[in-house]
Amino acid sequence: MGRHVPAVTRALDILELFLEGDGSLSAPDITRKLGLPRTTVHELVTTLAARNYLVTVPEQPGRYRLGVRTYQLGSRYAEQLDLAAEGQQVAREVAETCDETVHVAVLEDADVIYIAKVDSTHAVRMVSAAGRKLPAHCTSVGKMLLASLPEAELRSRIENRELVAMTPHSITDPEALQQALAAARARGLATEHRESNPDVSCVAAPVRDSAGRVVAALSVSVPMIRWSEEREAELAELAVKGAAELSLRLGHRGRRA
Repeated sequence: MGRHVPAVTRALDILELFLEGDGSLSAPDITRKLGLPRTTVHELVTTLAARNYLVTVPEQPGRYRLGVRTYQLGSRYAEQLDLAAEGQQVAREVAETCDETVHVAVLEDADVIYIAKVDSTHAVRMVSAAGRKLPAHCTSVGKMLLASLPEAELRSRIENRELVAMTPHSITDPEALQQALAAARARGLATEHRESNPDVSCVAAPVRDSAGRVVAALSVSVPMIRWSEEREAELAELAVKGAAELSLRLGHRGRRA
C-alpha cells in the first residue's frame, strides 16, 4: 500500500465532521474536535472553501457548511450505484462468514423478487435463483419489506388478496400476518420457518437507502437439519450486519426516513 498523505487525511477528517450535528462548524469547532493546530485548520478550511467543498453560512460569519462540490460528488456516486451488484458483493461476504445461502430481495406489489444470491457450499442447501418471484408473506425478506411499508400502502398491497400457501406452514390468515409483521417491525428482523420451503428456515433484515427508506432485505436461509435457536441468533446477527453494510454502500447514515 502507498503512504497516506497527512494533509489529505486531515482535509477528509474535516469534511467527515459535517456528517454529524447540525451541519455547520466554525474553525474553533474543528480545531477542538480534531485536536489540530489552529493554523493547520485555517489553511485546510480556506483551501476546501476555495474549491467549493465548504461554504460560509449566510449571516453567520466564521461558520461553514458543506459546499456544492460535495453534493456533486455524492450525486455522481449515487448514479453509479447498482443495488443488485452491491447486494451480490455483500451477500458473498455474509455467505463466506456463515457458509449458508444468502439472498437480497426487493418488493414488487405483494411479491418479492430475489436480485442477488450466494449459495452455501454444503451438500444440503436451499435451491433457489436470482430473479425468482415468491409471495412476500411466505418469506422472511417479504415480511421485512411489508413490515416497513406505511400502513396505508401495506393495506393497499395485501387487502382483498388471497394469502396463498406454499407449504402447510405458510401464513394464510390476514390477522396472523399482521401479527407477524408487527413483530418484524418491532424487532427490525423477520423470520420464516418452513413457510416457503418445508425444509428451510430464514431470517432477514432491512436494507435502507440514503434517505433511510427500506429498499430491500437481506436474508440467510438454512436447511432445518442445521437450524436451532442458537444458530438462528447467530444468523440474525449476521443478517443485521450484512444489511447494515449494504445500507452503508447505498449511502445510508443510520437515520430513518
